[in-house]
Amino acid sequence: MPSAMSADLRERVVAAIEAGASRREAARRFEVSPASAVRWHEAFVREGRTRAKPMGGDQRSHAIETQADLIRKPDEAQPGLFLRELRAQLAERGLRVGVSSLSRFFKRHGITRKKTRTAQSAV
Repeated sequence: MPSAMSADLRERVVAAIEAGASRREAARRFEVSPASAVRWHEAFVREGRTRAKPMGGDQRSHAIETQADLIRKPDEAQPGLFLRELRAQLAERGLRVGVSSLSRFFKRHGITRKKTRTAQSAV
């Protein structure tokens, strides 16, 4: 995966644009693409930043984390539920998640769902 351009280069391009150069002129002078110069300047104007945002990492778990209470309620009430059954109950309440997402959620929170002998005999 390509790495981000240096912060120094980004700062120089943005400074040149702020000093009056067009975005294309600044891009040509610093040998970067015009699209990059435009993106960097827009990020500076909108957010006040010249540094690149972090790359990679988890982009989706925050959606399920906001619903942590909704996920834990049925699991605490009926700890013997299979993940697919829990998923169906959550779907009835308007939360659509995958079984693997639920599995990762429980692992992240250190919640084990191992069935006990009592829970197995109840099934």
